[in-house]
Amino acid sequence: MIEFKLPALGADMDRGKLLEWKINPGDVVKRGQVVAVVDTSKAAIDVESWEEGTVYRLLVQPGETMPVGAPMALFLAPGETAPTEVATTPAPPAPARTETPLREAPVAAAASPAPPAAAERKISPAARKRARELEVDLDKIASGTGPEGSVVIADIERAAGEKTATPAAAPDRGEQMRQTIAAAMSRSKREIPHYYLAETVPLHKASAWLKAENARRSMDKRLLMAVLFMKAVAVTLERFPELNGFYRDGAFQPGEGVHVGVAIFLRHGGLVAPAIHDAAGKSLDEFMGALADLIQRARAGSLRSSELSDPTVTVTSLGDMGVEQVHAVIYPPQVAIVGFGSVGQRALVDEEGGVIASPAVTATLAADHRVSDGHRGALFLAALRDLLQHPEQLAEGSS
Repeated sequence: MIEFKLPALGADMDRGKLLEWKINPGDVVKRGQVVAVVDTSKAAIDVESWEEGTVYRLLVQPGETMPVGAPMALFLAPGETAPTEVATTPAPPAPARTETPLREAPVAAAASPAPPAAAERKISPAARKRARELEVDLDKIASGTGPEGSVVIADIERAAGEKTATPAAAPDRGEQMRQTIAAAMSRSKREIPHYYLAETVPLHKASAWLKAENARRSMDKRLLMAVLFMKAVAVTLERFPELNGFYRDGAFQPGEGVHVGVAIFLRHGGLVAPAIHDAAGKSLDEFMGALADLIQRARAGSLRSSELSDPTVTVTSLGDMGVEQVHAVIYPPQVAIVGFGSVGQRALVDEEGGVIASPAVTATLAADHRVSDGHRGALFLAALRDLLQHPEQLAEGSS
C-alpha cells in the first residue's frame, strides 16, 4: 500500500486545503498525473503523483486543511490486490428490557444517547492527527460534518475551541502570503549562515547580440535579456555544483539537474518561485517559452506541484523596479540565490584601458556558508560575468 502525502510546495508552506480530487477509488494513476488541487496561501496548485498505482481510498475530503506530509490517499502498488476488509464482530444481543412504569417513560425518552465510540465512526487520518495535536478526545465528538457523518479536521478544531474566522475577519490572500513568506525568510535568516557577493557585469556585447538577434525575429519570438541571465546562471552552475542543491538533515544534497526557480511577483502581492526544469540544456527559445508560460500560469493560479517543490536554485530580478542591486535571502532548503539589478549605462574600463559608457548589470550571490565559501562564490560570479561576454555560446540550439 502506498501513502500519497501532501507535498511541500515551497519553503514557506506548512499546510494546504484540498479543493478538488481529480481521481476516484479504482482509478489507475500514472507518474506525473495531476490527482488533486490544493490551495496554499499563494495559489491553487495542481498536485501531481510521483507514484504509480490504483486508487484504493481517499483519506481527505474537499474543504479539509492538512499539514504538509499528511496522508491524503492510499494507492495499491502495481500488482497489489486490495486487502480483505475484516468483518466487524456483531455485538451480543442486549438483555431483555425491564418494563418501566408509564409515569417514568418521559424521563427515559429525554435521556441523551451516548456518542458512538471513535472506532465506530469514520474519522479521516488527517483529523486523527489534528486531534492528537490539539489533545481532543474523539469520543466526545458525537458526529462529524463530513460525508456520512465522518469526522473531519473542522470538527476537531471546533471541538478544541478554535473558531473559524468569519469571512469578514479572515485575512485576504495577500496578507496570508506575507505571513507565510515572513515565516520562511525568518527561518532562512535564523538557520542559514549567509554570505553575500556582488559583481558588475558589462553587457555591451550581450546587448548588441540581443539587438541583432531580435531584429531578425518576429515580435512573438523575441528574447528578453532576463533569459540570457537565467540561462547563463544555469550553465555556470554546472561547474559549481555546491551552489545547486539542498541542505537537509545536516548535510548537502546536490541537485539532480539544474532546476532554476524564477521569482515571479503576483498581482495580489507576494511572489512564487516555480522551476524551469533542466534549465542548462534548454535553448534560448525553449527557455523563453517556459518563462512566459510560468508567468502566465503563476498569475492565473494554475501552477503544478512539481514546479514549486524542486527548484535547486532561485534567480530573482528587480531590474524593472529600477534598483541597481538585489541582495536576496535564500529559500530553504536551497543553498544559493542569484539576483540581478537594473541594466543601465556605467562608466567601465575596456580591454585597452580606456573608459567607455557601457550597459551593465550588478549580479549578486547569496550562498550558504555551510556548503560553500566566498572563494567559490567569487569564482562563480566571475565565470557568470565571462559567459555573458559570449552570448553566442548561450544561443547554441536556438532558432
